[in-house]
Amino acid sequence: MTQQQWLESLLSQGFHRMGQIEIRRAPDDSDSFWLCHEDDREILSGQAPPPEHFLVTENPYDARDISTYSAEQEYRFTKGQTNLRGGWLMKVKGTVQLLAALDAFYPACFGLWVAQKRGTLEVQTLRDKLNRQTGMYRFARSISDEGAQALVQQVCGPAHQCAKKILWKIDENTPLDDSEASRFNGISSGLSEPQAIPLLCREACNHFVAECRKASKREFEAKAAASS
Repeated sequence: MTQQQWLESLLSQGFHRMGQIEIRRAPDDSDSFWLCHEDDREILSGQAPPPEHFLVTENPYDARDISTYSAEQEYRFTKGQTNLRGGWLMKVKGTVQLLAALDAFYPACFGLWVAQKRGTLEVQTLRDKLNRQTGMYRFARSISDEGAQALVQQVCGPAHQCAKKILWKIDENTPLDDSEASRFNGISSGLSEPQAIPLLCREACNHFVAECRKASKREFEAKAAASS
């Protein structure tokens, strides 16, 4: 099946949440969908009218602008952060536009979920990711396994505004230590499949790599101080 067909199948099973996005069929047009932030979903139920300041759009690609900054105007360095701003409504026509909107809010995440279901999803270990780094980020390669394990608990998971399920390991023989971050299932709403689908993390993000570089530097400085 194509991604569009997977999406249509999910919708027929009651799918209505991805990340912080609530999805509802338009009551006046079964081929159209309304999207909003999950905290604003009462508006889609007709329980409350949209405030005058709400952005209302029918362009699925407006999702890029909506998802760039949080409500506090902080840059969202990864679209998997749990600080997506509310205050908007989006109407899209058909599953083609719906998929385009979801991909703009959460780039490639629907495709990753489909690939996992097909059994074709490729996951990259942290060591493979770090060994590909060049320039100043090449120093991230030197982080110890212990330092990397600690970083997962300091950077990843809902406690640190990340809504993705971690699939990668430190290396092929070293799984992540058990923690809230490593156990998180990628569905921040508390719903279950197929009502919601998880956001998947198939490789360490650039933010995590940057933190590895900083941690590696701290480890080097600590060793140098201890030996002096």
